[in-house]
Amino acid sequence: MNKTNKTEEDWKKKLTAEEYRILREKGTEAPFTGKYVHTEDEGVYKCVACGNQLFASDAKFETKIPGLIGWPSFDQAIPGSIEFRVDDSDGMQRTEVICKRCGSHLGHVIEEYNQAAIGKHYCINSACLELEPFDSAQGKKQ
Repeated sequence: MNKTNKTEEDWKKKLTAEEYRILREKGTEAPFTGKYVHTEDEGVYKCVACGNQLFASDAKFETKIPGLIGWPSFDQAIPGSIEFRVDDSDGMQRTEVICKRCGSHLGHVIEEYNQAAIGKHYCINSACLELEPFDSAQGKKQ
């Protein structure tokens, strides 16, 4: 995977102010404000900054965990698409999810019980994502 080689000035030109705040300054969008919180459309969720494919739509689910409701949730990422970093900000220890291609902040991951199994729960900001729909005529990604 080729890593992107952009300066912060390049990112400021490419991204909206809100996208820049979240992806490059490790911000968080307000709960229930993101465009993908409740969507059930099929496709592949890509990084809005660099186009890296991150999550398939069949990995998306509605969480019932207080404190995580209000952002898109996924139970697995596309292999090799993300990295993890320790995040000690805000007086908590969490695991940050980073786009492997461009290094942008996407959200956080926690271990949890979901669908009667222990698994990862990716809590991702909608502003970080772009949904590329499957080509319904051919049944494949566009």
